[in-house]
Amino acid sequence: MSIDRLQQCIRDKKNPSMVSLDPVADRLPPQLIEQAVAERGETLAALALAYENFSRGILEALQDIVPAVKVQQACYAALGSAGMEALEKTLGYARELGYYVLLDTSAAAAPATGEALAKSCFGGFTLGEKHLEPPLACDGLGILAYQGSDGTKPLLPYLAQDKSLFLLARSANKSAREVQDLISGDRVVYQVMMDLAMRWCGEKFGKSGYMGIGVVISGTQPDFLKRFRRKYDRLFFLVPGYGSWGAYGKDVQHAFDLAGHGAVICAGRSILYAYEKSGDAAAYREKAREAAEKMRNNILQYVQVI
Repeated sequence: MSIDRLQQCIRDKKNPSMVSLDPVADRLPPQLIEQAVAERGETLAALALAYENFSRGILEALQDIVPAVKVQQACYAALGSAGMEALEKTLGYARELGYYVLLDTSAAAAPATGEALAKSCFGGFTLGEKHLEPPLACDGLGILAYQGSDGTKPLLPYLAQDKSLFLLARSANKSAREVQDLISGDRVVYQVMMDLAMRWCGEKFGKSGYMGIGVVISGTQPDFLKRFRRKYDRLFFLVPGYGSWGAYGKDVQHAFDLAGHGAVICAGRSILYAYEKSGDAAAYREKAREAAEKMRNNILQYVQVI
C-alpha cells in the first residue's frame, strides 16, 4: 500500500508534512509570468507554463525536507489543455524527485468517472495490443465519495497495487459545517465518511498498521482530532488547515498516534507564497523552503516521529 510508502517517507525525513500545490495566477512571482508571456504570448498556454515552472521551483526547493506533495487538479485544469499538460508534467516531476504524490481531484466519483479516474491515474489504458501508461500517474487520489460506493469501487482494487485513496471527511473551510456537520442518524456526516472508509478497507492493513484508504479531517478543530484518533486508529489522517487557516503544531498534534505516525499535515499558501511577506519575488524558492522548515520545526515541538 502506498500509505506505507507515505509513512516511510515521513519517517525518513522526520517531517510529517505535505505541501499543497495550488497555483494562482495573480500570486505567482511576476518574473515567471513575464518569462512565460515572452515565450507564449498573453495566452492560457503562458499561464500554464508559469504554473509548471513555479511548481518545479517549489518541488526542487523542498525535495530534501518535505516528503509529500498534494497537487490540486482544478488549478491546472482551469487553464484547459495546456493546464492539463502542465499538471501531467508536474506529477511526473514530483514522482521523479521521490515525493509521495497525491492528486486531489475534488471529484465526486460516479461509476463511470470512478473507472476513468482509476485508468487515468492508476491503471492506464489498453489500445490494441499496447498498454498505455496512465497520463496522471500518482501514488494516491483525493476524492469526494458522497455518491457512495458505486464510484469508489473501481478504485479499490488498486489499493493492493501500492495505491491509496483519501476521502474528504471534514474540510477546514468555515462553511463546511453547512453540510459536513449535519446529523445523519446517530452520527454526523463527516463521521459517516470515516465509517465508509473503514468498511471499504475491511481488514486490509499495510505494514505500517494503517489502511489503504485515509481521510481528510481538518486540523482547525483539535477536539475532533483527539476523539477520532482514538476511535479510528487504523485510518491515516490527511490534515489540512495549517497556517493560513489558523491551525499549528499544538492543534494538529492530536492527529498522530503515540509513535508520531498515522497523519500528514498539509499546507499550501503559507508555503507557496511565503515570499510575499518580504516582497522578494526572486527568492520565492528560498522563502518557501524557510516556511516549510518553520512548519516542520513547529510540528516537531509537539510530535516525535519514531
